[in-house]
Amino acid sequence: MSQNNSQALKIIPLGGLHEIGKNTCVFEINDEILLLDAGLAFPTDGMHGVNIVLPDMTYLRENRHKIKGMIVTHGHEDHIGGIAFHLKQIDIPVIYGPRLALALLEGKLQEAGVANQTELRTVRPRDMVRIGKSFLVEYIRNTHSMADSFTVAIHTPLGVVIHTGDFKVDYTPVDGEHFDFQRLAEHGEKGVLCLMSDSTNSEVPGATPSERSVFPNLDRVFGQAEGRLLVTTFASSVHRVNMILELAKKHKRVVSVVGRSMLNVIAHARNLGYVKCEDDLFVPLKGLNKYPDENVLILTTGSQGEPMAALTRIANQEHRQVKIRTGDTVVFSANPIPGNTIAVVNTIDKLMIQGAKVVYGKGEGIHVSGHGAQEDQKLMLALTRPKFFLPVHGEHRMLVKHSKTAQSMGVPAENMVIINNGDIVELTTDSLQVAGKVPSGIELVDASRSGVVHQRVLEDRQQLAEDGMVTVAAAIGWDGKLLARPEIHIRGVVSTAEPSRLEDLARDTIQSLLSDRWSNFIHTFEKNETDVDWTKLQAQIEVELRRLLRREMRSNPMLVFLMQTPVEEEAKPKAKRTVAKKPEPETKTKTEEAKTPAQQPIKTSTPSRRQRSTAKVAS
Repeated sequence: MSQNNSQALKIIPLGGLHEIGKNTCVFEINDEILLLDAGLAFPTDGMHGVNIVLPDMTYLRENRHKIKGMIVTHGHEDHIGGIAFHLKQIDIPVIYGPRLALALLEGKLQEAGVANQTELRTVRPRDMVRIGKSFLVEYIRNTHSMADSFTVAIHTPLGVVIHTGDFKVDYTPVDGEHFDFQRLAEHGEKGVLCLMSDSTNSEVPGATPSERSVFPNLDRVFGQAEGRLLVTTFASSVHRVNMILELAKKHKRVVSVVGRSMLNVIAHARNLGYVKCEDDLFVPLKGLNKYPDENVLILTTGSQGEPMAALTRIANQEHRQVKIRTGDTVVFSANPIPGNTIAVVNTIDKLMIQGAKVVYGKGEGIHVSGHGAQEDQKLMLALTRPKFFLPVHGEHRMLVKHSKTAQSMGVPAENMVIINNGDIVELTTDSLQVAGKVPSGIELVDASRSGVVHQRVLEDRQQLAEDGMVTVAAAIGWDGKLLARPEIHIRGVVSTAEPSRLEDLARDTIQSLLSDRWSNFIHTFEKNETDVDWTKLQAQIEVELRRLLRREMRSNPMLVFLMQTPVEEEAKPKAKRTVAKKPEPETKTKTEEAKTPAQQPIKTSTPSRRQRSTAKVAS
């Protein structure tokens, strides 16, 4: 493509910067947008009820008419997990990607009901695909912890931008698919305008070991296990799964697979030839009792201590079909992702308490990273020889360290920038700079998968978790008087205040407001008819009750105030009704004194438009 110095390529990361996960990047030139990956992340401890964390997609929603297509580098959840959610909001005409990644993605799109929203097209090594008029994308084989993984060379009118995707340098890949160093070197010889490179292991010296180095250590563990073997790893670690199945056959163990994601990945990987084993290796869980314990292997999800994963439920003794026995060996062929360490340790403890031998930790040599360390990153820089450099995919310290490595390889410090999610990076043939910002942040999805959990909802959940909830119910008549004693229910609040005392205080608070300010809520219409602004009254009562709760409880619980109001058709007098500005002092007739609170005239039939019953959550 010919160069044009008058225009700039915009590179806008929406996720994956200063964090691990939800990798999403926008390339824009000539009013055309190319998307690279669209991943998800998992919630932190404070995100109550949240299942999935996505990047803020406001910019793409506002510029959806510019989107020409998407390229996918590989099939990990932090790169494809958000696509099904985004297709509900934006149109992506075509998605190109590796066969395994798109096989997994197709299932996600069908489950979400958006399979007809885009076209999936598979690519192979060195394939080139045209997206719009401005982008020509070349797929270059790399090596990673997941099979069928790619680096991409994006040809633009300004020059070639290489995005590494996730990678490590593995000279002995399990599947025999070698890193295409030759093609990278050819691009480096011709000239690479900018390199965007994976920074995850930039703090780790040396080179990341080959995936094959795990095999002899797993072989040793399998050989020493006397009873059943339970093995957990990332479901998407196809190479690791392939080795585990190979070792199961070697040690004459049948395999039962537990966990939906593990079953799904193995099925697709077998169909595409990335996992090779015979059908008779697999046995359903209910059929394992036919085999001696020393001939059984259970391959399961749950390496990160996920609450609903199979191994976690087994550890909690909640799994219906699998119970830990003395003599079982449980193998964690994965390291905890930052933030998951406590959950993993708790799972290990529970398994050991029940009599299992648990094999875990770096010292066992049963896990290696899928991301390149410093020497891998240096090789990528040496092969591509970029003019400009952008470290991506990592937390801040990782990005900074990667930039130092690039400087040691000859890239000038002024030719690189440390960027944040939402930054607009403008790249020309002569410059690289941050030239603005688009909306960035997160969008949260709960178990319903039906919509975004807004910040106010998350704040409400946090308040419930920290301070609990108080519900106050009160019934008020046309005359501005309480019709019954207010009811209070307290949940999750640590307080010395007695409910009966709080009920008295709530009654006094509401009665005082009604007595002093009832006229503020009265509206007079034609023919001297009057009505009550119940919404305004409710809001004011809530303010007073919140003050009361803070004062008496020394905390700030969530207040749910339920106000029962009269029904117009049944409670409104037939004659012309006028309401005094202030209610008369509360007196009771003999008949009224004989009534219990339950017999007071609280109406529950269908309310009119203005006199409807209300139930509002206030925090």
